Amino acid sequence: MEASELPYLRRCVELAAEALDAGDEPFGSVLVNAEGEILAEDRNRVAGGDHTQHPEFALARWAAGNLSPQERTAATVYTSGEHCPMCSAAHAWVGLGRIVYVSSAAQLGEWLQELGVPAGPVRSLPINEVAPDVPVEGPVPELADEVRELHRRLHTGATGS
Repeated sequence: MEASELPYLRRCVELAAEALDAGDEPFGSVLVNAEGEILAEDRNRVAGGDHTQHPEFALARWAAGNLSPQERTAATVYTSGEHCPMCSAAHAWVGLGRIVYVSSAAQLGEWLQELGVPAGPVRSLPINEVAPDVPVEGPVPELADEVRELHRRLHTGATGS
């Protein structure tokens, strides 16, 4: 990962904080084309009960409807947390390119275990276990503590930083 990519990841953390402030789980993602332009962004929206409303899944759907196969392959998804298996599969099926994430699924699992949060209904897997041909980079230590703090706030009911 290049230092010039940090602003995209910072935006993902901002989106994750927006999700938390809206009463949702703190995840955010941006889709960037080969020229470095942000094409789409989203945050988690599972609080309403539909646990498929992940930002990475939304960006995959958006890309499928708005980009050519070549544009999708050249695009990068930046995200605050490593894709879950559902989002990894959507990413691969749509033919998106590289993924760069701030915190890994393993890190999130450790953090949640430390907080006493029970495991979810789907096993956590690294992206390449689900989508072996997708180029993946992460975690990014420079921002991981910020993401960890968002998850701590969610699960402890803390409202401030």
